Amino acid sequence: DAICTLNTLQTNASALEQVRRERSNPELQLNAMRGFLERAGLTVDELDHLNIIHVTGTKGKGSTCAFTEQILRNYGFRTGFYSSPHLVQVRERIRINGQPIGKDLFTKYFWQVYGRLDETKDAHGGTMPAYFRFLTILAFHVFLQEKVDLAVIEVGIGGAYDCTNIIRRPWVCGISSLGIDHTQILGDTVEKIAWQKGGIFKPGVPAFTVRQPGGAMKVKLQFYLTLDCGPLHLGLAGQHQRSNASLALQLSHTWLQRRSDHSFPVTTVENNGLADAKWPGRTQTLKHEEVTYFLDGAHTMRSMQACVQWFRETAAEHERSASGAVARVLLFNATGERDSAAMLKLLVTCHFDFAVFCPNITEAIASCNADQQNFNVSVENMLTRCLDNERSWRLHNRLGDNEGTQLLIQDSLPCLPEHRGDTLVFLCILSALQWITQGRDSVLADLAKSTLPVKQSVTAKAAPLREAAEIHVLITGSLHLVGGALKHLDPASSK
Repeated sequence: DAICTLNTLQTNASALEQVRRERSNPELQLNAMRGFLERAGLTVDELDHLNIIHVTGTKGKGSTCAFTEQILRNYGFRTGFYSSPHLVQVRERIRINGQPIGKDLFTKYFWQVYGRLDETKDAHGGTMPAYFRFLTILAFHVFLQEKVDLAVIEVGIGGAYDCTNIIRRPWVCGISSLGIDHTQILGDTVEKIAWQKGGIFKPGVPAFTVRQPGGAMKVKLQFYLTLDCGPLHLGLAGQHQRSNASLALQLSHTWLQRRSDHSFPVTTVENNGLADAKWPGRTQTLKHEEVTYFLDGAHTMRSMQACVQWFRETAAEHERSASGAVARVLLFNATGERDSAAMLKLLVTCHFDFAVFCPNITEAIASCNADQQNFNVSVENMLTRCLDNERSWRLHNRLGDNEGTQLLIQDSLPCLPEHRGDTLVFLCILSALQWITQGRDSVLADLAKSTLPVKQSVTAKAAPLREAAEIHVLITGSLHLVGGALKHLDPASSK
């Protein structure tokens, strides 16, 4: 009931109208956020007691937060961690000591905050906070009630006008790698984006950033950080995680220095938590019998470049130990304003045998899946985007582009002419995974009843997957796609 009620804030007309109004005057966002916070029974003064580490960036801010939280938890502190988006369950966004808060705690605190806002809405024109704002308020409430020693807060979008920026006195701020994303909100140059991200800086508060491209360093970014810590053993794969880990070490170091007088040796990396850090859906590898999944929620050009490098290196290692031929499959989707054609061009260099596209719909047959419902995009729009992505892939690979592809579910939608190429479009993530794995992943076997039948010609097309010794699947382009896949591939994530 709490999750379904939360989802109404995605479509609440007054909330959406308020967001639209504020886009032309973004300073109103923070005023509105303060009002909602007070209506929920909290004050900005109370947030000063959370000992916050505030982190933004285009790429790597979540990983930086995950490293930072793990380091400080290893020192014995009780940590809070607020992040977005979630992969499988919304409770993942609000963590205590690295673990999503339990269903009972979520329910208890949700109704406390929602009840106060609902009771006061008539006196405020019927307004309720939109989805992300509500969750931000809920996270602050949870961390205060649970008496954490510190809270690591990841910015949602941008920084200056993000609703997390009602924080007035963080202990330290960090900016991970910058790039071009959310241009309609943040601007279309790295300098404009740097100004937005630098908006989380506060007078007298230490602030750190990694090396940044172009003119970004001249915009409010006064110094950057490179630490030569020798060989780092990280819990997150990929070369790009080294700069995120380096930033996390500095944020942790600075927080600890303020907390106490004892020195924190930044150059001593043993037992500092970096190797223990986990951040699902980012450079994550799952091996299920003869099928290996490589999951990375990359959704910008720079993050996709890092993803491609990681996949090529990691997949090559796995292929060297394979017992025979390996089939490579791409499962891709992208959302929003992102340039999916450009990202797909980068992925061409990975030499996939098949490219499979599907919307961020977990399964076609309805089930209780309120955590992953998105009411802001229509199914028609999602499928149109998939068909566009499929067409881009065919053009990049010179496979031709007849009159479109076929949606590969029997008797579901009118069939378009079938291609003889190596691309397929499915209506949901589960159907795509079932086709890719061809019954070779026992974790998916029990879910067969949840999928719609595919045409015989599509089954025949999968012969190379059945004949290969192993199947390697890269799932990328969207964190929501990765989350939908993990719901099926890692049943524990739904518990």
